[in-house]
Amino acid sequence: MNSAVLITYDQDSMIDEAVALCESADYKVKHVMKQGFLQKPKYGLSGGKIEDLKEIISTVKPDVIVFDEVLKPSQNYNLASELKMEILDREALILQIFEKRSSSAESKLQVQLAQARYEMSRARERVRLARGGEQPGFMGLGTFEVDVYYNEIKRRMINIKSKLAKSGKQRELHRQARKRLGFKTISLAGYTSAGKTTLFNTLTGEQREKMMNYSRLFQLLYEE
Repeated sequence: MNSAVLITYDQDSMIDEAVALCESADYKVKHVMKQGFLQKPKYGLSGGKIEDLKEIISTVKPDVIVFDEVLKPSQNYNLASELKMEILDREALILQIFEKRSSSAESKLQVQLAQARYEMSRARERVRLARGGEQPGFMGLGTFEVDVYYNEIKRRMINIKSKLAKSGKQRELHRQARKRLGFKTISLAGYTSAGKTTLFNTLTGEQREKMMNYSRLFQLLYEE
């Protein structure tokens, strides 16, 4: 299991949830930095806290930094450049969990598309910086390679969308067939440990496995 330093809000409920998210993504939290505000323009944190974080990193030596907020692409880049560490914001962390939990071919494609969209927003910022001369390169790439990287993401998204469209047509045929047979389509939605699986089993007579490890968020991802 990889290790992480977690930066989150100074509220017990939010700390517990953020730690549970990290554990669900298979990260062991080795240190928690608690903050009252995580939306400073440049880094999300103040400059003084960045220096504190550098000391924590040198002591704890984590594999990643988990930032319990959705970072702007520029903030993510600034943090990674300043700390020389991989930065996972809340959105990236949840996408990693979905990637681990998705089981069907269609759900895997949906996660891949979400990841590509996330990556695209950051690629746009990197392209902007490279073209403006503010950033000599990223990931060892120069300005030309940045454009190639950006275009590769776009091609990947087009390919995934095409596969999802085909899968969606097949899914619609299945739904129409079930409708002709008199079956109803319903959705069950609720937060973690709310009892969705118990309700599903009660309504259908099936015996789907219940989530045994309640600390692992998004433990069960179903798609029919």
